[in-house]
Amino acid sequence: MTQPLFAIAVKSFIVHGTKLLILKRRPNDPHKPSVWEIPGGRIAAGENPYDGLLRETKEETALDIEPICPLGVQHFTRDDGQRITMIIFYCKPSHTHVRLSEEHTDYQWIDLITDEENIPYWIRQEALTWKKLENKKE
Repeated sequence: MTQPLFAIAVKSFIVHGTKLLILKRRPNDPHKPSVWEIPGGRIAAGENPYDGLLRETKEETALDIEPICPLGVQHFTRDDGQRITMIIFYCKPSHTHVRLSEEHTDYQWIDLITDEENIPYWIRQEALTWKKLENKKE
């Protein structure tokens, strides 16, 4: 099946307390093997982004989430030429018991305050935005 030239993707920036959930892609993944990322993926044409966010997160982690707000939008071209517009949402989990799908081999809850060096480089801006939101609550 041929991939479309353009797709919309959604990602869940899931935070429990100050801990962010990250997942490790499987080593044979065709796009960014063994890279740490956050849950999510491409949505179907016409699919509501919130519905896609809930679906993708549940498929990859078995977590139910509450989307709080968008943290950022990224636009990029994958190695295979597909252009992606990705919306990253700040989410809270209903629980923290993760059950991975076959798409990932490991997960971690990393502390956004003390483990900054372990935040995947491509979501560091969203981590800063999350910190600004949290600081406004105080």
